[in-house]
Amino acid sequence: MRIAVVGATGMVGEIMLKVLAERNFPVTELIPVASEKSVGKEIEFKGTKYKVVGLQTAVDMKADIALFSAGGETSLVWAPKFAEAGTTVIDNSSAWRMDPTKKLVVPEINASELTKEDKIIANPNCSTIQMVLALAPLHKKYNVKRVIVSTYQSITGTGVKAVQQFENECAGVEGDMVYKYKINRNCIPQCDSFEDNGYTKEEMKLVNETKKILGDDSIKLTATAVRVPVVGGHSEAVNVEFSNNFDVNEVRTILHNTDGITVQDNLDTFTYPMPRYAEGKNDVFVGRIRRDESQANTLNMWIVADNLRKGAATNTIQIAEYLIASKLV
Repeated sequence: MRIAVVGATGMVGEIMLKVLAERNFPVTELIPVASEKSVGKEIEFKGTKYKVVGLQTAVDMKADIALFSAGGETSLVWAPKFAEAGTTVIDNSSAWRMDPTKKLVVPEINASELTKEDKIIANPNCSTIQMVLALAPLHKKYNVKRVIVSTYQSITGTGVKAVQQFENECAGVEGDMVYKYKINRNCIPQCDSFEDNGYTKEEMKLVNETKKILGDDSIKLTATAVRVPVVGGHSEAVNVEFSNNFDVNEVRTILHNTDGITVQDNLDTFTYPMPRYAEGKNDVFVGRIRRDESQANTLNMWIVADNLRKGAATNTIQIAEYLIASKLV
């Protein structure tokens, strides 16, 4: 497999390279791609050094699969060019997620919808992926009616400049501000820009992408997304109302038996998911599973995942693994 990684020098791109190596992905030739200012730089992958190339050069090299993590504007322009050259694109930006002609894929849920004709495949938003992985098996069993989610999102979701701002603040150093306010010892109730309805783009991604992935527009969902001074991953408090009643122990069993989920839910040992323990791992961690005693057929969960892994790089590579295993590329 000739694999292009578009945005190879960025935060998610670097994790993609790490995950490709960890999972022994069948890379016969790596094509690291980045902006013009990075062209010519060398990156190392599994003991071999590769020179970074520009976008047009990468298109001309006709990779089998291109893993995109270079931002929405780049994806809108360049993903079709790669696709026209015969390359299957898996895009990590928001550019194609809600396009009705493109599949929005979490492999454990809906990879079976993919065909050879899908040349541009969308990777969902990080906060959406970890939530729907837990919701999907419960939706099949009990039918999700309504979801209320509050997120506690890592600064790594904003990128390397946000991490630098946080580190500067911790060290008492004046530097560039990515956020409008200090993030150290603070919570900022704004992830992405505001839309006309008063919600942020991040909050509306949770609403719209969840319905598309689960294939059910009847699900009612509302979200509040908050940036917190955390590096390891995103956390979510999720309240789910079902059409049907449930047994909490059965919920735990269903989640325990779901690929990609680790249940951490033992109050006697104070075992529950936390971002510092999710960091660097590919699973989604679910705990604090309990009945909402204020309303019938309603469940509370606490969901944590490394947003650069399952929320981005790992999910992208799992899609590529499915394509290969199913001989769709």
